[in-house]
Amino acid sequence: MDDAVDDLAARLADLADALGDLALDRLRQASESVRAGEEPDPSLVAEERRITRARRAVDKAVALLGGGSTPFDEGP
Repeated sequence: MDDAVDDLAARLADLADALGDLALDRLRQASESVRAGEEPDPSLVAEERRITRARRAVDKAVALLGGGSTPFDEGP
C-alpha cells in the first residue's frame, strides 16, 4: 500500500485512540456523580455518546484504508 495512505491510516488510528480517551474521561466524570448519589449530567452522557460515535467512524476509516481491522467492520 502507498506510504501516504499508510501514514494517514496511522494518524487516524492515533486520533481514534485520543477520541476513546476523551469518551472514557466523560464516562469517569458521569460515574463520579453517580457514586456521589447524584444523577449523571445528561450533557456529559450525550457528549460521551457523540465522541464514541466519532471514534467508531474513524475506526472504520482506518479499516477501509487497510490499517487494520476493527470490531466495527462492515463485513465482506
